[in-house]
Amino acid sequence: MASLREQLRNNTVALFSFIVAVSSLGYNTWRNEHTEHNRTIRAAAFEMFTKLADFERVVFLAQYDHDKNNGNPRIGWTDVIVIQDLAEVMPDDVPDRARNLQNVWRENWEGLGKGDEVAVDRIDDAITQLRNSTRHALHSLR
Repeated sequence: MASLREQLRNNTVALFSFIVAVSSLGYNTWRNEHTEHNRTIRAAAFEMFTKLADFERVVFLAQYDHDKNNGNPRIGWTDVIVIQDLAEVMPDDVPDRARNLQNVWRENWEGLGKGDEVAVDRIDDAITQLRNSTRHALHSLR
């Protein structure tokens, strides 16, 4: 029977090929998972930007146009809920900012359209903070 040293020498190329194959498989798996994670965050972020714009439109229609149909708080609530759901897949402080937006909306939606700018300013500030956090999360992707 051949010694261990002879077997290693005779099968060096096969062993090296095996090591390269296993390490390549591990790297490709990691890279694919990382790419998919980034893709999910990008998709959620762009959808969130769209929903934030829709939500801001509802807020402005309620405040400045006194539009009872398109500025309806129920539409605002559905936007806030979708934004909250999208934020859950986002990194950093995006979920916290989305919860803050929901709280600010809960506390201020009844003040829209009453001529007072405090409610709309608070809601708009929460939207801006969430938009900036989402933008920061996109910039941090690699």
